[in-house]
Amino acid sequence: MNNKWNPEQYNKFKGQRAKPFYDLKSLIERKPINQALDLGCGTGELTRILFDDLRPEKMQGLDSSAEMLFESEKFKAPGLSFLSADITKYEPTEKLDLIFSSAALQWVPDHERLLPKFLSWVSKGGQVAIQMPVNFDHPSHVIAAQVAQKLFPSIFDQPAQRWTLPLERYAEILFENGFESQVARVEIYGHPMKSGYEVIEWTKGTLLTSYQSKLNEAQFTDFLSSYKEALIAEIGEGPYFYAFKRALLWGKKN
Repeated sequence: MNNKWNPEQYNKFKGQRAKPFYDLKSLIERKPINQALDLGCGTGELTRILFDDLRPEKMQGLDSSAEMLFESEKFKAPGLSFLSADITKYEPTEKLDLIFSSAALQWVPDHERLLPKFLSWVSKGGQVAIQMPVNFDHPSHVIAAQVAQKLFPSIFDQPAQRWTLPLERYAEILFENGFESQVARVEIYGHPMKSGYEVIEWTKGTLLTSYQSKLNEAQFTDFLSSYKEALIAEIGEGPYFYAFKRALLWGKKN
């Protein structure tokens, strides 16, 4: 994940982005936690909220974005640390009582292989809680892929990657790896926007970073201009209700 994350852009919709975090946190059973890991912790602000609420002995937040992790320094606490690492290559040194991940794993490929690996890190009676956007069929995402392929076919020669699996497959993977007690659901988060242009500001903080990482400055300027034109033609300039789908997963290991 080499996306060009901008904490200031991302935080323009901080309140709306936080709601799925709190819904995911509410699924976690309240019990003593020794070791906890937040995969894709971003700035660390929500990791600190999770840490203060659950009070684990130790919690580590992990992210690959130096820009986001730069902000994490102010959220450190005794027992809470942050690490720069690639989610796909990281290995914990001991078993975990909780793996938490909010809006991160959708950027990571090969869930069929990676999810069982993550689940193997969890101790007996431990928990996993994962939230991922699954909004790839929305015009905000579809049009981005179409514009990228039209303008830069040699760079985006394949359809946009959709790393997420069908929801039922996640339930199966949880069960196959010893998580019989589980939740697997899709939640639609509605975000009233003052205009269609606010949807573009939203995607600039997340989705469009994956396109920006593959383009130079001039190319991204051209991409963004065409994307704005095409998306506004589809959703309009006026007030817009941005219906955003997310998968919420929780399980406890037998």
